[in-house]
Order: sequence, then structure tokens, then C-alpha cells
Amino acid sequence: MAETTAGIPPRYLRTQEAARFLGLSERTLEKHRTYGTGPAYRKLGGRVVYAIDDLQTWADRGLVSSTSDPRGTVLPAKRQEPSDRRFAGRQPR
Repeated sequence: MAETTAGIPPRYLRTQEAARFLGLSERTLEKHRTYGTGPAYRKLGGRVVYAIDDLQTWADRGLVSSTSDPRGTVLPAKRQEPSDRRFAGRQPR
């Protein structure tokens, strides 16, 4: 199959297609983009597109084989705070 696609540029997916590929809602993928927790994307002429390889790589970061495995590295679609800022303003006891 690699021989037939050797001369073809990689296929890019728009947000709707990428969300469907990942099994997420479009809004969740947009939030990931906003917070920097999602897959790599490109802006082409003002349009956001995702390479299939980037989507698969990002999804593979969350791969675990059992519930006792350490959690994957795919973060939730929300603002992430550095751990040292989490306790800012608190006084040690």
C-alpha cells in the first residue's frame, strides 16, 4: 500500500472529520486546540487541518493495557496549571 501512496501528499482532515476519526465531539477537539492539550494541527489559509499521522500519534499517547497501568499522557480538554502554581498563595504549616 505504501507504494500506491508514495507520490500523494498526506491527507489532512478538517475539525469535523478529525473529531469523528478520534471519536470526540468537534467542541472537545476545539477545546484541546485552545488549551494546547490536543493533537498537532496546521493552519492553511485560515483553516485548521490535522494530519492523520498526528491524530494517531496523539491518540497513541493515551494507550494503556489495563486499569492498573499508569494513566496515559493525553490530558483532558481543560486549562492546565503548572503544579507549582496550584499551591501559590498557601502558607506551609
